[in-house]
Amino acid sequence: MTTVAIVYHSGYGHTAVLADKVAQGVRDAGQTAVLLPIESAAQDFAPLIEAATKADAIVFGAPTYMGDVSGVFKVFADATAGVFFTGGWKDKLAAGFTNSHSFAGDKGHALASLTILAAQHGMNWVNLGVPSPTVVAAERGPDTLNRVGSFIGLAAQSDNASPEITPPAGDRETARLLGERIAKAALRWTQGADAVLDKAA
Repeated sequence: MTTVAIVYHSGYGHTAVLADKVAQGVRDAGQTAVLLPIESAAQDFAPLIEAATKADAIVFGAPTYMGDVSGVFKVFADATAGVFFTGGWKDKLAAGFTNSHSFAGDKGHALASLTILAAQHGMNWVNLGVPSPTVVAAERGPDTLNRVGSFIGLAAQSDNASPEITPPAGDRETARLLGERIAKAALRWTQGADAVLDKAA
């Protein structure tokens, strides 16, 4: 069994909803999910980093504020410099998700920031793997999978309402599918590594 750590910041609870759904997808794939919420920029990040380092894969999540990941998440990212210098996350799998109020909101830039963080650590990025809707934009309802049409990672949209209501069902299910995908990829990745090591021995 593999372990997937989900490290995320949620300013108003909407991104936390997605993190929970990613975790559900990991569990649906028969693997172990570890939720690691980032509470504030002033917290001690050492326990989060230690838990993430023990995982086989890491999913990064942050809301998109002003066209990029939240400042709180960026402080966490900067705090991983110690892991960078030791190569502690090298060759782990990574994936990411973001959320904002607007349908676009430069969420692609926030996801690019997450991929660059993973690349800095020498990680291998797993994309969303959910096709964009084939219907016309006017027919993309709240139950549509990948309704924003993002491929590099999950891009969700939340209205100014309670996290119990938004993001909608389609975005939640897309998050669950991302969790399944990264969990299955991590299982293949670790089994392959074990097989190579066994053969070499």
